[in-house]
Amino acid sequence: MDDGHVQDHGHSQDHDHGESHDHSRWAALVLLCLAQFMLIVDITAVNLALPSMAHDLSLGRQALTWVPAAYTLCFGGLLLLGGRLADGLGRQRAFLLGLAAFTAASLVSGLAHSSGELIAGRAAQGVAAALLSPAALSIVTTTFHGPQRTKALGVWGAVGGAGAAVGVLVGGALTSGPGWRWVFFVNLPIGLAVLVLLPRLVAASAPARSLRGLDVPGALAATATAALLVYGLIQAGGSGWGSAGTLLPSAGAALAAVVLVLVERSAAHPLLRRELVRDRAVVAGTAVMFAATILLITGFFLISWYLQHRAGYSALKTGVVYLPVAVATGLGAHLASHGVGHLGFRRTAVSGFAVAAAGALLLTRLPASGNAALAVLPGFMLLSVGVGMALVTATTAALHQADHSAAGLISGLVNTGHELGSALGVALASVLAAGSLGATATATATATATTTATGVDGFHTAFAAAAGIAAVAALAALRALPAGRPDPTARPVFGH
Repeated sequence: MDDGHVQDHGHSQDHDHGESHDHSRWAALVLLCLAQFMLIVDITAVNLALPSMAHDLSLGRQALTWVPAAYTLCFGGLLLLGGRLADGLGRQRAFLLGLAAFTAASLVSGLAHSSGELIAGRAAQGVAAALLSPAALSIVTTTFHGPQRTKALGVWGAVGGAGAAVGVLVGGALTSGPGWRWVFFVNLPIGLAVLVLLPRLVAASAPARSLRGLDVPGALAATATAALLVYGLIQAGGSGWGSAGTLLPSAGAALAAVVLVLVERSAAHPLLRRELVRDRAVVAGTAVMFAATILLITGFFLISWYLQHRAGYSALKTGVVYLPVAVATGLGAHLASHGVGHLGFRRTAVSGFAVAAAGALLLTRLPASGNAALAVLPGFMLLSVGVGMALVTATTAALHQADHSAAGLISGLVNTGHELGSALGVALASVLAAGSLGATATATATATATTTATGVDGFHTAFAAAAGIAAVAALAALRALPAGRPDPTARPVFGH
């Protein structure tokens, strides 16, 4: 049996056996989503806990920047290699290895007593996540087929969007309660539970592809391209687009991309096979993921800043505001999981981006004072519904015909789009709303009550840009995504 399929302990074809088999698959999905949920919650929870970390460990500005950056850089840079390793090592094996490493790295991060230890732990978490995440998604893809695959990917998309919102609440609750170290320690029981339970539900077997033909030069070039691009975007968020810290790694990423193309053309077994990178569904799905994540992270970054620095909300109170946002993201994912089967990829994606654009336009009217939660929630929830729809459409479009031999690599591509979108979202938000971010921080520090509308102009500009991005993404999705709906009878298109 192919790796990633639920174990079949007998040969009976009776109804009870089929029902048990089906229950095992959905139980496995719960565990896989729980692991992915842990990765996503960890990102936003850590970001919310940064001030406490800085205070306890005496972190300077540069060290504090590297706490989230080390994770993002390793995660985003190694995803393609992680996806290829998942195909070569076997999906279940790669998942368990990544999960064990992530759990251990979480312990190291939680026990850190210096900036070096904390940053090293975060980097190790990123490396582990780059193996874990594409392996988990490829198990989902190869375990479910037809309409059930669309439904399972809808659940996966809901976890991706809602996890970011729940992470704000978790980060606020843990930081305000037992302390920031528990942002990492909470991963330990989750990781150990999944490590024990998943092998009972998912069968391990021979790898889909051997690692003997691993394209090492291509893997290095792909890793360098993604890592340098992510680093450049991180620097853009703090130093601006014209700084040397942004331009040099961006130029390096462009050079590495050229090397990647040249290497892949001459490789006997290229990392990025030609039929894969030429496939419309895979490329368009990754692009939709990229655009949707830009919108998601821009919204999360700016609203968190607005609530905590403009309105003076605590981390915990901010997290409570994000609860309906998590529900809205899940609702969008649910609508999309049904929508792609009835409306098709294009119309579902366009609908999602249109709803997200409407939400972003509402957020261009954020007030300088008043009831912050009431001002934020209508637009933020609309934005989240639309993003939830786009995330599910992106994943389903890219993976609905994925063959077992390429599922890990396609999952890595889709996740790379997510990480690049995350980095660009923060960079855009930081630059476009720079005036307001500085103004809100100053207002909070001086506890002044005489703020003016100019303090929120940057938020208005950034959300107007987000609405524009959503509109452009809708038009692009209308042309780029495959026409029609997932075919429940179609066979996978990527073979050996």
